[in-house]
Amino acid sequence: MLEPKSPNPNRRAFIKQTLLGASGSLIAAEGLGLSAEAFLCPKPPTPKFGLVTYLWGRDWDLSTLLKNCEITGTLGVELRTTHAHGVERNLNAQERTEVRKRFEDSPVTLLGPGSNERFDSPDPERLAAAIQATKDFIQLSSDVGGTGVKVKPDSFHPNVPKEKTLEQIGNTLNQLGDFAANLGQEIRVEVHGQCSPPPYMARIMEIANHPQVRICWNSNQQDLDGAGLETHFKMLRPWFGDTAHVRELNEGTYPYRKLMKMIVDSQYTGWILLEARGNPVNRVQALMEQRRVFEEMVSDAVLF
Repeated sequence: MLEPKSPNPNRRAFIKQTLLGASGSLIAAEGLGLSAEAFLCPKPPTPKFGLVTYLWGRDWDLSTLLKNCEITGTLGVELRTTHAHGVERNLNAQERTEVRKRFEDSPVTLLGPGSNERFDSPDPERLAAAIQATKDFIQLSSDVGGTGVKVKPDSFHPNVPKEKTLEQIGNTLNQLGDFAANLGQEIRVEVHGQCSPPPYMARIMEIANHPQVRICWNSNQQDLDGAGLETHFKMLRPWFGDTAHVRELNEGTYPYRKLMKMIVDSQYTGWILLEARGNPVNRVQALMEQRRVFEEMVSDAVLF
């Protein structure tokens, strides 16, 4: 699928000329105590740009991560478990307090852990272990100042009806939602694995039916299949949480400009987190470039 073309520069010039022609109205607005900026550039609610530490932050310790996020203007971060920053479930109380303070002293917002827990296994012991690990991550997120935990739904199994697996995932998420609510946390269900087709995710969310259980959009190829991106976005948008994932915005064939337009038009104000797949020589420069592309796409979505 081809991405929409960039906005017509002639149209951009027309809008600029139209705004410049409003100088008389500007004088009147200033007389009422309104700034020229507020008159010409009203700012609708827009999403924010952040990072998933998988893969570009995988080997950055916490100090390096905070420094690189700050200098690139990447001011929100989801901490993928097992990576070098070391914000894990085995931290003691003092270490958790120290992590919280590091973020409080930084302009970077800690969104929470990105766990690898999933709730599809037909093995009761594996499912119970995943539930307990998720509770541990929720407690960790609360202790270090995060706002939620990313989880996965995730797969189907031989000789197990798909509906049964979807029901198990949804019911498990509902139980975890109660635990998260008590700690002011959000369960962020990444659109991932064999459950990635949006109709499966919608079914899971209908079963979960909990205000603390939310969708983490993941920009998958399955979004484009069947009924297509717009239909699937509208299907899952009511369940969006504070985070959504994208890959490199200026690479591949995923229609990120169209996605960003729908995100802006739906007044989503959460975090668009870069979960990059490439391996650039200079990840700091690459991250700065991705933020620039993001801001351009958001700006164009607002204007056009």
